[in-house]
Amino acid sequence: MKLLVAVKRVIDYNVKVRVKADQTGVDLANVKMSMNPFDEIAVEEAVRLKEAGIATEVVVVSLGVTQAQETLRTALAMGADRGILVQTDADLQPLAVAKLLKAVVDKEAPQLVILGKQAIDDDSNQTGQMLAALLDWPQATFASKVAVAGNEANVTREIDGGLETLAISLPAIITTDLRLNEPRYASLPNIMKAKKKPLDVIDPASLGVDIAPRLTTLKVTEPPKRQGGVKVASVADLVAKLRTEAKVI
Repeated sequence: MKLLVAVKRVIDYNVKVRVKADQTGVDLANVKMSMNPFDEIAVEEAVRLKEAGIATEVVVVSLGVTQAQETLRTALAMGADRGILVQTDADLQPLAVAKLLKAVVDKEAPQLVILGKQAIDDDSNQTGQMLAALLDWPQATFASKVAVAGNEANVTREIDGGLETLAISLPAIITTDLRLNEPRYASLPNIMKAKKKPLDVIDPASLGVDIAPRLTTLKVTEPPKRQGGVKVASVADLVAKLRTEAKVI
Protein backbone atom coordinates (compact mmCIF):
# COMPACT_ATOMS: atom_id res chain seq x y z
CA MET A 1 0.00 0.00 0.00
CA LYS A 2 1.30 3.43 -0.98
CA LEU A 3 0.53 6.43 1.23
CA LEU A 4 0.66 10.04 0.10
CA VAL A 5 1.05 12.78 2.70
CA ALA A 6 0.72 16.49 1.93
CA VAL A 7 2.84 18.90 3.99
CA LYS A 8 2.94 22.70 4.05
CA ARG A 9 5.68 25.16 4.95
CA VAL A 10 4.29 27.75 7.37
CA ILE A 11 5.50 30.30 9.90
CA ASP A 12 6.68 28.44 12.99
CA TYR A 13 3.98 28.31 15.66
CA ASN A 14 6.34 29.89 18.23
CA VAL A 15 6.82 33.03 16.11
CA LYS A 16 4.72 36.14 16.65
CA VAL A 17 3.12 36.98 13.32
CA ARG A 18 3.58 40.56 12.09
CA VAL A 19 1.45 42.34 9.51
CA LYS A 20 3.20 44.34 6.78
CA ALA A 21 3.08 48.10 7.10
CA ASP A 22 1.02 48.41 3.91
CA GLN A 23 -1.45 45.77 5.21
CA THR A 24 -1.08 43.65 2.07
CA GLY A 25 -0.19 40.51 3.99
CA VAL A 26 2.01 38.93 6.65
CA ASP A 27 5.70 39.78 6.91
CA LEU A 28 7.78 36.69 6.05
CA ALA A 29 11.20 38.38 5.94
CA ASN A 30 13.73 36.66 8.23
CA VAL A 31 10.95 34.63 9.87
CA LYS A 32 11.50 31.07 11.04
CA MET A 33 9.48 28.62 8.97
CA SER A 34 8.62 25.00 9.76
CA MET A 35 6.24 22.19 8.85
CA ASN A 36 2.58 22.78 9.63
CA PRO A 37 1.96 20.99 12.99
CA PHE A 38 -1.11 19.12 11.71
CA ASP A 39 0.95 17.88 8.76
CA GLU A 40 3.64 16.61 11.15
CA ILE A 41 0.92 14.46 12.72
CA ALA A 42 -0.06 13.21 9.26
CA VAL A 43 3.54 12.23 8.47
CA GLU A 44 3.89 10.48 11.83
CA GLU A 45 0.72 8.47 11.26
CA ALA A 46 1.87 7.42 7.79
CA VAL A 47 5.26 6.34 9.12
CA ARG A 48 3.59 4.36 11.90
CA LEU A 49 1.42 2.57 9.33
CA LYS A 50 4.58 1.68 7.42
CA GLU A 51 6.32 0.46 10.58
CA ALA A 52 3.28 -1.71 11.32
CA GLY A 53 3.68 -3.39 7.94
CA ILE A 54 0.44 -1.95 6.55
CA ALA A 55 2.08 0.50 4.13
CA THR A 56 5.02 -0.20 1.85
CA GLU A 57 5.87 3.35 0.78
CA VAL A 58 5.27 6.83 2.15
CA VAL A 59 5.47 9.69 -0.34
CA VAL A 60 5.37 13.29 0.91
CA VAL A 61 4.37 16.17 -1.33
CA SER A 62 4.56 19.91 -0.81
CA LEU A 63 3.51 22.84 -2.95
CA GLY A 64 5.25 26.20 -2.89
CA VAL A 65 8.59 27.93 -3.02
CA THR A 66 12.01 26.31 -3.37
CA GLN A 67 12.58 26.49 0.40
CA ALA A 68 9.75 23.99 0.88
CA GLN A 69 12.38 21.35 0.09
CA GLU A 70 13.56 21.82 3.68
CA THR A 71 10.09 20.88 4.90
CA LEU A 72 10.12 17.79 2.73
CA ARG A 73 13.55 16.81 4.04
CA THR A 74 12.16 17.04 7.57
CA ALA A 75 9.40 14.61 6.59
CA LEU A 76 11.95 12.31 4.98
CA ALA A 77 14.01 12.39 8.18
CA MET A 78 10.90 11.35 10.12
CA GLY A 79 10.67 8.21 7.99
CA ALA A 80 9.05 9.03 4.64
CA ASP A 81 10.60 7.37 1.60
CA ARG A 82 10.31 9.93 -1.18
CA GLY A 83 9.47 13.59 -1.67
CA ILE A 84 7.78 15.63 -4.39
CA LEU A 85 7.82 19.43 -4.60
CA VAL A 86 5.40 21.21 -6.92
CA GLN A 87 7.45 24.37 -7.12
CA THR A 88 5.80 27.74 -7.60
CA ASP A 89 6.09 31.25 -6.19
CA ALA A 90 2.38 31.87 -6.69
CA ASP A 91 0.04 32.35 -3.75
CA LEU A 92 -1.79 29.01 -3.71
CA GLN A 93 -5.34 29.01 -2.42
CA PRO A 94 -7.07 25.82 -1.17
CA LEU A 95 -8.81 24.99 -4.46
CA ALA A 96 -5.57 25.31 -6.42
CA VAL A 97 -3.80 23.15 -3.83
CA ALA A 98 -6.53 20.51 -4.08
CA LYS A 99 -6.33 20.48 -7.88
CA LEU A 100 -2.54 20.11 -7.82
CA LEU A 101 -2.78 17.32 -5.25
CA LYS A 102 -5.37 15.57 -7.41
CA ALA A 103 -2.94 15.67 -10.33
CA VAL A 104 -0.20 14.19 -8.13
CA VAL A 105 -2.59 11.51 -6.83
CA ASP A 106 -3.57 10.58 -10.39
CA LYS A 107 0.13 10.19 -11.18
CA GLU A 108 1.21 8.34 -8.02
CA ALA A 109 -1.95 6.24 -7.47
CA PRO A 110 -1.78 5.95 -3.65
CA GLN A 111 -4.33 3.94 -1.69
CA LEU A 112 -4.56 6.50 1.10
CA VAL A 113 -3.94 10.26 1.26
CA ILE A 114 -3.33 11.82 4.68
CA LEU A 115 -3.34 15.58 5.31
CA GLY A 116 -3.41 17.84 8.32
CA LYS A 117 -6.95 19.07 8.97
CA GLN A 118 -5.83 22.67 8.40
CA ALA A 119 -2.78 24.89 8.08
CA ILE A 120 -2.03 27.28 10.93
CA ASP A 121 -1.34 30.20 8.58
CA ASP A 122 -4.71 30.54 6.84
CA ASP A 123 -6.83 28.12 8.96
CA SER A 124 -8.94 27.36 5.89
CA ASN A 125 -9.68 23.69 6.67
CA GLN A 126 -10.73 23.15 3.05
CA THR A 127 -8.04 21.28 1.11
CA GLY A 128 -8.78 17.75 2.32
CA GLN A 129 -12.49 18.07 1.67
CA MET A 130 -11.95 19.64 -1.77
CA LEU A 131 -9.48 16.91 -2.72
CA ALA A 132 -11.97 14.21 -1.71
CA ALA A 133 -14.65 15.88 -3.85
CA LEU A 134 -12.36 16.20 -6.89
CA LEU A 135 -11.28 12.57 -6.62
CA ASP A 136 -14.76 11.35 -5.63
CA TRP A 137 -13.15 9.40 -2.76
CA PRO A 138 -14.50 8.73 0.74
CA GLN A 139 -13.19 11.07 3.43
CA ALA A 140 -12.80 11.11 7.20
CA THR A 141 -11.86 14.45 8.72
CA PHE A 142 -10.52 15.43 12.17
CA ALA A 143 -9.17 11.93 12.80
CA SER A 144 -8.10 11.11 16.37
CA LYS A 145 -7.56 7.38 15.69
CA VAL A 146 -6.89 5.46 12.48
CA ALA A 147 -6.97 1.68 11.99
CA VAL A 148 -6.35 0.26 8.52
CA ALA A 149 -7.16 -3.34 7.65
CA GLY A 150 -7.33 -4.64 4.11
CA ASN A 151 -9.27 -2.28 1.88
CA GLU A 152 -10.98 -0.49 4.74
CA ALA A 153 -10.03 2.12 7.33
CA ASN A 154 -11.83 2.70 10.63
CA VAL A 155 -11.42 6.33 11.62
CA THR A 156 -12.45 7.83 14.95
CA ARG A 157 -13.10 11.53 14.49
CA GLU A 158 -13.81 14.36 16.89
CA ILE A 159 -17.18 16.05 16.56
CA ASP A 160 -19.09 18.57 18.68
CA GLY A 161 -20.98 15.86 20.54
CA GLY A 162 -17.98 13.63 21.25
CA LEU A 163 -16.47 10.93 19.02
CA GLU A 164 -17.72 9.36 15.81
CA THR A 165 -16.25 6.24 14.17
CA LEU A 166 -16.46 5.85 10.41
CA ALA A 167 -15.64 2.84 8.24
CA ILE A 168 -14.42 4.02 4.84
CA SER A 169 -13.28 2.00 1.85
CA LEU A 170 -9.91 2.66 0.25
CA PRO A 171 -8.72 4.65 -1.60
CA ALA A 172 -9.70 7.48 0.73
CA ILE A 173 -8.76 10.85 2.24
CA ILE A 174 -8.01 11.31 5.95
CA THR A 175 -7.31 14.62 7.68
CA THR A 176 -5.60 14.52 11.07
CA ASP A 177 -6.46 16.20 14.37
CA LEU A 178 -4.15 17.05 17.26
CA ARG A 179 -4.86 14.00 19.40
CA LEU A 180 -4.09 11.40 16.73
CA ASN A 181 -0.44 11.00 17.79
CA GLU A 182 2.72 12.69 19.05
CA PRO A 183 5.16 13.33 16.16
CA ARG A 184 8.68 12.04 16.66
CA TYR A 185 11.86 14.07 16.59
CA ALA A 186 14.12 13.17 13.70
CA SER A 187 17.44 11.71 14.86
CA LEU A 188 20.74 13.00 13.47
CA PRO A 189 21.43 9.77 11.52
CA ASN A 190 17.97 9.98 9.93
CA ILE A 191 18.51 13.65 9.07
CA MET A 192 21.71 12.67 7.26
CA LYS A 193 19.96 9.79 5.48
CA ALA A 194 17.17 12.14 4.40
CA LYS A 195 19.64 14.15 2.33
CA LYS A 196 20.14 11.11 0.07
CA LYS A 197 16.47 10.21 -0.34
CA PRO A 198 14.90 11.09 -3.72
CA LEU A 199 13.14 14.42 -4.00
CA ASP A 200 11.55 15.34 -7.32
CA VAL A 201 10.77 18.94 -8.31
CA ILE A 202 8.00 19.50 -10.84
CA ASP A 203 6.26 22.52 -12.33
CA PRO A 204 2.52 23.14 -11.92
CA ALA A 205 2.24 23.67 -15.70
CA SER A 206 3.39 20.09 -16.29
CA LEU A 207 0.38 18.92 -14.28
CA GLY A 208 -2.01 20.92 -16.44
CA VAL A 209 -3.57 22.75 -13.48
CA ASP A 210 -4.79 26.33 -13.43
CA ILE A 211 -3.57 27.85 -10.16
CA ALA A 212 -4.90 31.36 -10.71
CA PRO A 213 -6.34 32.76 -7.45
CA ARG A 214 -10.12 32.99 -7.09
CA LEU A 215 -10.01 35.31 -4.08
CA THR A 216 -8.37 38.69 -3.58
CA THR A 217 -7.09 39.84 -0.19
CA LEU A 218 -8.16 43.44 0.29
CA LYS A 219 -6.48 44.14 3.61
CA VAL A 220 -4.74 42.31 6.46
CA THR A 221 -4.89 43.84 9.95
CA GLU A 222 -3.85 42.77 13.43
CA PRO A 223 -6.55 41.99 16.00
CA PRO A 224 -7.53 45.08 18.04
CA LYS A 225 -5.64 45.42 21.28
CA ARG A 226 -7.57 44.39 24.34
CA GLN A 227 -8.39 47.29 26.62
CA GLY A 228 -7.55 47.12 30.31
CA GLY A 229 -10.19 46.42 32.91
CA VAL A 230 -11.45 48.72 35.65
CA LYS A 231 -12.24 48.21 39.30
CA VAL A 232 -15.76 48.80 40.50
CA ALA A 233 -16.76 49.98 43.94
CA SER A 234 -19.80 47.77 44.40
CA VAL A 235 -21.92 45.00 42.97
CA ALA A 236 -24.43 47.59 41.85
CA ASP A 237 -21.74 49.35 39.79
CA LEU A 238 -20.73 46.01 38.24
CA VAL A 239 -24.31 45.20 37.27
CA ALA A 240 -24.76 48.68 35.83
CA LYS A 241 -21.64 48.36 33.66
CA LEU A 242 -22.66 44.90 32.48
CA ARG A 243 -26.04 46.31 31.49
CA THR A 244 -25.07 49.67 29.96
CA GLU A 245 -21.49 49.15 28.66
CA ALA A 246 -20.99 45.45 28.02
CA LYS A 247 -24.70 44.97 27.25
CA VAL A 248 -24.60 41.33 28.30
CA ILE A 249 -27.55 41.49 30.73
